[in-house]
Amino acid sequence: MMMLSQSQDFRREASLVEIEAAEEPFNYRFHLQRGPIDLVIDLRGRRAAVMHAEHKAQTRFATILEELVQELDLLRQPLPKNKIDSDLPQGSVAQKMWAAVRKFDRQFITPMAAVAGAVADEILGCLSVVTGLQRAIVNNGGDIALWGVHGQTFDIGLIDNPVGPHRNDTPTKVTFSANKGVQGVATSGWRGRSQSLGIADAVTVFAADAATADAAATLIANEVNVESCSIIRAPANHRYPDSDLGEQLVTVDVLPLTPNEISCALRAGASRADVIIQRSDIHAVIIALAGQLTYLGSLHSPSLSTLANVEPEMW
Repeated sequence: MMMLSQSQDFRREASLVEIEAAEEPFNYRFHLQRGPIDLVIDLRGRRAAVMHAEHKAQTRFATILEELVQELDLLRQPLPKNKIDSDLPQGSVAQKMWAAVRKFDRQFITPMAAVAGAVADEILGCLSVVTGLQRAIVNNGGDIALWGVHGQTFDIGLIDNPVGPHRNDTPTKVTFSANKGVQGVATSGWRGRSQSLGIADAVTVFAADAATADAAATLIANEVNVESCSIIRAPANHRYPDSDLGEQLVTVDVLPLTPNEISCALRAGASRADVIIQRSDIHAVIIALAGQLTYLGSLHSPSLSTLANVEPEMW
């Protein structure tokens, strides 16, 4: 039997490293769906790492819905004012939801406001530890958890009306690099599958994680509001009997608003966003209403407010 010397063994290991380094990145997208959870996952990296990451995602996804159902009654309740250990959820996804809304517990909010983002975060946590993976994006119905090694970039598309034609002539793509601290992007508003107390077509939040972005987007969207006979509301549980909002009035339609009404509603939302964005884990907020956009915060440089008249740049 031929034996390799230490120098030969070293050269062999070095050659394997060179081969792996030279390997073209493998891009792969797959879909996981069960009940209301609908994930589209994009991976990039070495082929073996990508396949391993897919297996980890599928394994973790298999039990998430059952875990949430077991604690659903607790998760549909507003957070207790006095936290005690017996109040805390047990599942890891439920704990992420709880932690996200706890940051904003001076407002009426239940942990369900962060469910989509928390599920995305949970799956991302399984992926980001896989050696050889370069980037991962977990999109849970528009609430997105993302991660990448240094040098990776992300393009995020912004839509002000998810159920109709886009009404903006401002740029609709935000591009940023993976090292800017944004690992969660979420959108809320009265359109689409969301229920909202406000009239925002869309509020998009860029945050340190998707659960926080999800909860913050919900709260800011609720504040984009104005008194107007053009706004049609109905109790939340009339449309969805099991809604955690109960009898609270949610927006079901918005007829054409006056320029002053649009301006007042945007200012109200921006005021709430300005408070929320002071948190270190909220990087930026974009509010869309009736074809108009308001930008707050920044992803370092340039600030989001500069995007109204220029093409997006890498941040």
